[in-house]
Amino acid sequence: MTDDAEAIRAWWRTSIIDMEPGKIAFRGYPIEELIGTVSFPQMIWLMTAGRLASPEEAALLEAALVAGVDHGPQAPSIAAARMTATCGVGLNNAMANGVNMLGDVHGGAGEQCAELYYDIAARMAAGAGLEDAVQTGLDDWRAVNGRIVSGFGHRFHKPVDPRAPRLMALVRDAAQAGTVSGRYADIGEAVQANLGRNRPLAMNIDGATAVIFCELGFPAPLSRGLFCLSRSVGILAHAWEQMQQGGRNKGPMPPAYLPKYAPWPT
Repeated sequence: MTDDAEAIRAWWRTSIIDMEPGKIAFRGYPIEELIGTVSFPQMIWLMTAGRLASPEEAALLEAALVAGVDHGPQAPSIAAARMTATCGVGLNNAMANGVNMLGDVHGGAGEQCAELYYDIAARMAAGAGLEDAVQTGLDDWRAVNGRIVSGFGHRFHKPVDPRAPRLMALVRDAAQAGTVSGRYADIGEAVQANLGRNRPLAMNIDGATAVIFCELGFPAPLSRGLFCLSRSVGILAHAWEQMQQGGRNKGPMPPAYLPKYAPWPT
């Protein structure tokens, strides 16, 4: 093979898939051996982490994915998908618009919370106790990011986000079974206790799923990607429902209500 040909082949080099005519293998596993034998969460794990997850690890990942699928049309990602569905575009376009709404403020809190957990864990590894690591970690977090701590508090669910206790119970069960360490469950609960000293404060879906993603060893940025996978299910369902309901050019408010005009300040 010439140097030019090898350079062309190396242009999109990948360890994810080995594909040629008559052959498809993911991370070294032939597709025909995976179909019907591994679950979708195991496949997600294989593609992102490079190895097959155990059934127990995959079950914990699946729980996090199930918990985040939807939060109703008031969620910007869902609202965007439903509005898009009334504009004459395809289902994939509606889904893309919804997923594209998942940014730092809406959808990115899991990544930010995982970064906080990993930072606290690093402080503990350097010799700090849990409470001191949490306090100094939160102080540094707020110095950079402001008062709101990603993963805690919710505008609707006060003082409990119903998803978090169930997810945390599953983490504790998995830790007892030896599937995960439980270290990040301790950190997450310690952060919640610190933040809730004066009034109860919910650990929300992002705080709980970040515990799971950290326990499973996923890098913090993948927390956002995995949440996008999860929420895309709800986005798909809402976009499809809106297509069945019909409607054209559905905006954020019913037509009888118009935005309030405010003159430009002089």
